Amino acid sequence: MIHKLKNTPVREFIKALEKDGFEYKRRKGSQRVYRHPDGRRVVLHFHHPKDTLPIGTLQSFLTGTQWNEDDIRRLGLVT
Repeated sequence: MIHKLKNTPVREFIKALEKDGFEYKRRKGSQRVYRHPDGRRVVLHFHHPKDTLPIGTLQSFLTGTQWNEDDIRRLGLVT
């Protein structure tokens, strides 16, 4: 699934996070912290919304969100 998401801009991930219930909590430099009411936490590190995430950062992002393939499709990140 990661190979399908590697060219996705960060702004699309942010839209998906907000659609799934994550809330923007704080910013420190280029790091932005999003929290979900159930306790999940994701830290996004980027400079511009059109940036893409490196593979390792993308894996960490998906681990933090605990999204599976169905969630990724539901949120519109892949078709």
